[in-house]
Amino acid sequence: MEGTSNRLRKTPAEAELDRIDFAILEALQKNARLSNKELAAEVGLAQSSCLARVARLRETGVLKSFHAEVDARAVGIGLQAMIAVRLRQHSRELVEEFRRHALSLPQVLAVYHVAGANDFLLHVAVRDADHLRDLGMDAFTTRPEVAHLETSLIFEYVRSPGMPLYEPTEARRAPARKPEALKRPRRPSRATAR
Repeated sequence: MEGTSNRLRKTPAEAELDRIDFAILEALQKNARLSNKELAAEVGLAQSSCLARVARLRETGVLKSFHAEVDARAVGIGLQAMIAVRLRQHSRELVEEFRRHALSLPQVLAVYHVAGANDFLLHVAVRDADHLRDLGMDAFTTRPEVAHLETSLIFEYVRSPGMPLYEPTEARRAPARKPEALKRPRRPSRATAR
C-alpha cells in the first residue's frame, strides 16, 4: 500500500533541539511548576527568549503536557496491575481499535503496544481485587479480538521523574550557560573612572 507506514500513531516532525532546549526540558521534567522567570534563570536565557522556546517546544509536540501526580490511595485506588493482552489476529484496524478501547477506560493509566508473546501491556488502577476481576471480565474478555489475558499485580509503583534526554553530539559539546556565566563585569562609570 502506498503511503502507509508501520507506525500506528502520528509523531511530530523531528524538531531540531539545541543544548538550551535540552536544558529547558531537563528543568521542566524535574519541576514543571517553574515560573518562566525561574526557568529562564535556570537555563541562562532572557525571560522573553525562554518563553518563546517553551512555546515552540509545545507547538512542535516536544512538550506534550504538564501533569500533577496524585496519591493513588487518596483517591480510592487500592490496587494496580499490569494486564498482558494477546489478540487473536493482527491487523492494523484491530490493533488500533483495541488501543482506542483501552484508552477509553478510566481505569487504564497506560497502554503499551509491545513485541513478544503478548500484544499489549495495560497499566490499570482499580479499587480492589473484585474491581480488577470485573474489569478483566467485562472490558477485555468480552471483546472478540482478545485471545488471552494475563494479570500481574503491582506491589510498588515508583516512576522516574523524567525520561532520559539524549542530546545530539553537537548539543552535548557546549554546556548550557548558568546565570553566573551571563553576568558581565561592570565597567566603571565615567564619573568613577576620573
